[in-house]
Amino acid sequence: MLCKEKIRTSSRDEIVDITRQTDALVARSGVQEGLAVVYCPHTTAGIAINENADPDVKRDVLMRLDEVYPWTHPKYRHEEGNTASHLKAFTTGNSQTVIVSGGRLLLGRWQGIYFCEFDGPRDREYFVKIVEG
Repeated sequence: MLCKEKIRTSSRDEIVDITRQTDALVARSGVQEGLAVVYCPHTTAGIAINENADPDVKRDVLMRLDEVYPWTHPKYRHEEGNTASHLKAFTTGNSQTVIVSGGRLLLGRWQGIYFCEFDGPRDREYFVKIVEG
């Protein structure tokens, strides 16, 4: 089962929890055992798995990414002016694979799946491929 999900981000850098939506897609698929691949087809956004209990984690991650990859740098050459967003997407990666067990995502107690926006706000999409097996 392949699902295309739409998401609207509201700021240049934003981490959006998509765990609940992804788990609902798994439940709807009827797959009891398998894999869910969450994929972002954008070069300035990514998919990550990390803590979803304390919202300060998202704030801290965005803060450090901004420190490591500042929006402006005298040596950036990319004409669009969004080199930092590409670097952040490289770091985050464009997909995550999660085991499906018992018809649910097999995540750790504090883990969540995140759509990571680095060049917003934008209308975006991501895909979830659920494979039985």
